[in-house]
Amino acid sequence: MNIQFKKGVLELCVLSLLGHGDRYGYELASSLSETIDISDGTIYPILRRLKGDGFVTTYLRESNEGPPRKYYKLTDNGDKERDSLHGQWKTFVTSVENLVESEAV
Repeated sequence: MNIQFKKGVLELCVLSLLGHGDRYGYELASSLSETIDISDGTIYPILRRLKGDGFVTTYLRESNEGPPRKYYKLTDNGDKERDSLHGQWKTFVTSVENLVESEAV
């Protein structure tokens, strides 16, 4: 898949996954990589930016498999941002599909 396509939608994907529950970084990367070809380190800059923007918070949770894990939790503002990005994404996809389909005829 074109890397530019992925760049624009990863923030929405991360916020959407967090909308289903708190997750730690590697868990998010693994979930995303099941659908989108990304490397594990791709989402950490996105998570830092989302935290800086107040869209997620973090907390540590003990792990049976090593040191405590940093979990990411969607804030109320993050929930609103996810909804906004989702609406923008749907509008964008519809516009592109309309353009591509009209050119195909």
